[in-house]
Amino acid sequence: MREVVLKANGLTKKYGKQVALDSANMEVHRGDIYGLIGRNGAGKTTMMKIICGLTNPTSGEFEIFGKSGTEVEKERSRIGCLIENPAFFGYMTAYQNLRYYCYQKGIVNLKQIDEVLELVGLMEARDKKFKAFSLGMKQRLGIAFALLDNPELVILDEPINGLDPIGISELREVFVRLAKEKGVTIVISSHILSELYATADHFLFVEKGHVLKDYTKEQLDTECSKCLVLKTNNTKKAATVLEMVLDVSDYKVINDEEIRIYKLDIDIPMVSKRLIENDVSVLGLFEAGVSLEEFFKQLVEA
Repeated sequence: MREVVLKANGLTKKYGKQVALDSANMEVHRGDIYGLIGRNGAGKTTMMKIICGLTNPTSGEFEIFGKSGTEVEKERSRIGCLIENPAFFGYMTAYQNLRYYCYQKGIVNLKQIDEVLELVGLMEARDKKFKAFSLGMKQRLGIAFALLDNPELVILDEPINGLDPIGISELREVFVRLAKEKGVTIVISSHILSELYATADHFLFVEKGHVLKDYTKEQLDTECSKCLVLKTNNTKKAATVLEMVLDVSDYKVINDEEIRIYKLDIDIPMVSKRLIENDVSVLGLFEAGVSLEEFFKQLVEA
């Protein structure tokens, strides 16, 4: 059985009357990459802040590396995080900024500064002043900061903001390598769902402070599987024909103009013919897959 490095039960955070996190539950295992998916204000960042000790929960319990309560603080030394960018000094170089934070954290092995700069692709900018950095370079330095002292759990909030496609691809390889080769557990939130899908192997869908679903990549692939899309101006009548004439029950009405049929071994020309014979207007009938964005939208609107 794989080690659980992070567990939350009924985690709640309130700011006055506003509920940012509402009885959230989650379980994170060693060596996996978890993608947090949710809209702005869904509770993703609040959850990350609680894990990293940047705010306290109003109620609920959570464990880090099997420890809870007052023992949690000691275990946080094993966590690296990038939630709110650290206050880097513009007049200092990349190396000098990381050295400053090594001193702040009590890290004595300064050789790792060059190691993390190399890892995030900033070695050539090692001696460049921070004020001359592009947005993408600043983001890379923030990730380097999170990787100082070889953390076992890394929490990253929107880590690829400001990066170009090549930079995103390079950092994806870094994250995957850390997880697979060193057993580092990584929790990432991002609005770029396609990139999150390419990086993570677990997905937590967050909405209105709740963790709605926890899927492995394999489970998500099944949920987003191929389907037959029927476009019509009468979904109610079309649904009746599907069930009564074609004996199809595995379908979903998406809106007033679309039905998705998940029975893939069905004869498409025959479906079209039967619908038309029963006075159903077929505006379109084609195979399609469900994107991660579409799946998330369906999930939160269910």
